[in-house]
Amino acid sequence: MLSWIRWLAAVVAGIWLGAAVFLTVGAGPAFFSPAMLELMPRETAGRAAQLILSRYFVLVQILGIAAALLLFLESRLQPAGGFRRRWLLLVGIIGLGAFVGYGLQPRLKELHRIRYAPETSAEVRESSRKTFGALHGVSQSANLLMLVGVLVHFTWAVRGAEAERKLEG
Repeated sequence: MLSWIRWLAAVVAGIWLGAAVFLTVGAGPAFFSPAMLELMPRETAGRAAQLILSRYFVLVQILGIAAALLLFLESRLQPAGGFRRRWLLLVGIIGLGAFVGYGLQPRLKELHRIRYAPETSAEVRESSRKTFGALHGVSQSANLLMLVGVLVHFTWAVRGAEAERKLEG
């Protein structure tokens, strides 16, 4: 049973890592590439990116909850310890994902709408552009931090609790 839980935990972590890498280095930058901007205006590309991001953060939460459930099961079947750092890491990644996905992204979406609304004054448009830029930088930094965290989680999921105990001992 433990081997199946570990296998499933590695699969969940692999899907999570793959999604994070694809979004960060593949899909995300593609929306604002010269080739994409030839097909659609920047405003539409931004709205399309927001749609993908909203679905990505739902996926992040689902995978995070699945990873936490599997870690809980693994810790119950192997009570020798070695799970503290993995728990802290998972809670941090899930919390950061929720902060970005449900805290920052709605605000970024609203700033994007204001920035491109025809009735928006030039002053408000500039203000929303600056605020969007700052919040987008925070969002990108958090995404990079989550990516590193998911990479560590993937490594630990593949190697199991033994790697954690070696770090503690």
